[in-house]
Amino acid sequence: MSIAVDIDVMLAKRKMSVGELADRIGITPANLAVLKNGRAKAVRFATLAALCEVLECQPGDLLRWEAEGAAGE
Repeated sequence: MSIAVDIDVMLAKRKMSVGELADRIGITPANLAVLKNGRAKAVRFATLAALCEVLECQPGDLLRWEAEGAAGE
């Protein structure tokens, strides 16, 4: 079981850079990159809420479950 992170999809839809998003939600670009690339072990609800507010989306637009062996792993 794996959680896929689709922050890059929302960034493209909103025509926003990683640096701009990081500034607007109050985390470093490096920490946002860890989350965006699926290497984070956890995400704070406050960070998830900030992402949703800035990107004007729902948590399900950013995170999705994939079965083991699914494409993208």
